[in-house]
Amino acid sequence: QVQLVESGGGLVQAGGSLRLSCTASGRTFSRYVMVWFRQAPGKEREFVAAISWSGGSTYYEDSVKGRFTVSRDNAENTVYLQMNSLRPEDTASYYCAAGGTYWSGRSYSTDAMNYWGKGTLVTVSS
Repeated sequence: QVQLVESGGGLVQAGGSLRLSCTASGRTFSRYVMVWFRQAPGKEREFVAAISWSGGSTYYEDSVKGRFTVSRDNAENTVYLQMNSLRPEDTASYYCAAGGTYWSGRSYSTDAMNYWGKGTLVTVSS
């Protein structure tokens, strides 16, 4: 079992930055691919970024490439999402998820995730 808790969300002006954290319980955290998703009001949950178990590989959804950076610290059981140059369309609840051990090198679907956090809200004002 892995329990995930996100933090770091909040209200920020367009062009600003936030860093989200996702802390996991359980000794097997380092074995998992970790994935960030987001869900805006009235929309489906969508893939944002993924990082391999070692942290050596990452993959991003096109709209966040060059603005968001995913990283992890396996010693601290934590994965991060650094979000820069935020836009109003980035407004959403952001969720981290643990997706097994297979690194696909592409986006992940929600169906492929084994564990989920409860999310943290990011609001970007224009």
